[in-house]
Amino acid sequence: MKTDIDIAQEATLKPIHDIANDLHLEQEDWEPYGHTKAKLSATLLDKLASKPSGKIILVTAINPTPAGEGKSTVTVGLGQALNKIGKKTVIALREPSLGPVMGIKGGAAGGGYSQVLPMEDINLHFTGDLHAITSANNALAAMIDNHIHQGNQLQIDPRRIEFKRVMDMNDRALRQIVVGLGGPLRGVPREDGFNITVASEIMAILCLATDLQDLKKRIANIMIGYTYKEEPVYVRDLAVEGALTLLLKDAIKPNLVQTIENTPAIIHGGPFANIAHGCNSIIATKTAAKLGDYVVTEAGFGADLGAEKFLDIKTRAGNIDTDAVVIVATIRALKMHGGVAKDQLTTENVEALKTGIANLKKHVETIEYFGLPFVIAINKFPTDTQTEIDYVSTWCDEMGYEVALTDVWAKGGEGGIELAEKIVQTIETREKNFKHVYELTDSLDTKIRKIAQIVYGATDIELSAKAKKQIALFEEQGWGELPICMAKTQYSLSDNPALLGRPFDFTITIRELRPSIGAGFIVALTGDIMTMPGLPKKPAALNMNVTEDGKIVGLF
Repeated sequence: MKTDIDIAQEATLKPIHDIANDLHLEQEDWEPYGHTKAKLSATLLDKLASKPSGKIILVTAINPTPAGEGKSTVTVGLGQALNKIGKKTVIALREPSLGPVMGIKGGAAGGGYSQVLPMEDINLHFTGDLHAITSANNALAAMIDNHIHQGNQLQIDPRRIEFKRVMDMNDRALRQIVVGLGGPLRGVPREDGFNITVASEIMAILCLATDLQDLKKRIANIMIGYTYKEEPVYVRDLAVEGALTLLLKDAIKPNLVQTIENTPAIIHGGPFANIAHGCNSIIATKTAAKLGDYVVTEAGFGADLGAEKFLDIKTRAGNIDTDAVVIVATIRALKMHGGVAKDQLTTENVEALKTGIANLKKHVETIEYFGLPFVIAINKFPTDTQTEIDYVSTWCDEMGYEVALTDVWAKGGEGGIELAEKIVQTIETREKNFKHVYELTDSLDTKIRKIAQIVYGATDIELSAKAKKQIALFEEQGWGELPICMAKTQYSLSDNPALLGRPFDFTITIRELRPSIGAGFIVALTGDIMTMPGLPKKPAALNMNVTEDGKIVGLF
């Protein structure tokens, strides 16, 4: 069987100017980054403001497992399929992080015959956006420490600096460090730490900003820490928001590429959904909606994480109207949620499906709570048996859920035509009665409780003493009406990654909160979630290489 990279390297790509022409873009609307990539103008969205917006389809999934769900693959395949049935469609995706690419999860460019290309570039350095975000983040960190070293006019308490350095790689050794050692010329010693770049507040800001000026305003509002009198200190107090925005002036421009079937795709921004808000940029999604009649976009991991944040955070920030949702499930993953070990997944097991399908049921209930019409996509794997497929399809029918079997990895857009036809029909015939899980006027602990109970199915939440103190402080500072960004394991509806399926009678533990005032939300850290992941025992990087003629091998 061919690998994803084998398929990608055999594909014939159009020159990027042909993709731009297909979208009726003028020369000043884009700039090439080589032959197959381009940056869209930062002013393109303003130029298209009077055009009607296309229908936005959000692709989400059940809780992920090592068996794979293929949410990005279905997103790409659905976009290709919509074009095949005559619907002008643009795909909007996030940019991959080197941490998962070099680690265990893999890239975020789809797979098989439903990929965005050039997949090697997209999964590695692409157009340099993540590096620009890393540079801006760490420039701010350097300026904070320099300010303290140079006399500390703002009276920043080195023990209460909230802003951390970042790098775009899983590196557990940097989670907690000490900086400034070596004497007076080396700075002021203090404890510090690294987050992964995709958890950076600057990443969130880039994805939630509506234009360059909004980007600068949000950067100015980053709360970096507290003074000795416990008063918050912001980037605007350091007066460096202009310099940081300068480092991001190109990164804020969305990236234009194409799929293996030459469907236009805009890829921009890449926050994780377990420790950040998990959605591509507002600018990219809204630009795609102006350029196409339909937009297919995705939000990371299951509906408990990415979809909830898309609908409670992103739609508020960008005034985005979501028309329908696709919920992706696989037979393999449902069997794992039903208790089957990874090495036993090729064996037919309908009894495990009957147990594991409860996980899908909970995610359906979440989308129903939001009031959005949906279609369930069964993402087909070669090891699925007809009996297993029939069981899930029949269950969906009996529950009254629209369902489509998709085979987009193997067949590209052709394998997603049933899904495309059903999602169009759903948009045209089903009513939507959208509502958020919480109101912005709710207290912070009420918002957290509503997410935990309505979306996760928890009995209640338990706030640590630190979290209780932080909630009181944040509400006193006037931050109480900000949305909540939950940081939680992606593997379970609970905050315990070992609790698969649909757990009941559990409590979500909130250990601490972190203010992301520039981004415009409060992060709530649950359980043992880490904002700097680690690499596995055998990272995917061990299989990667480059030949003497520059050909990349082993990249999925």
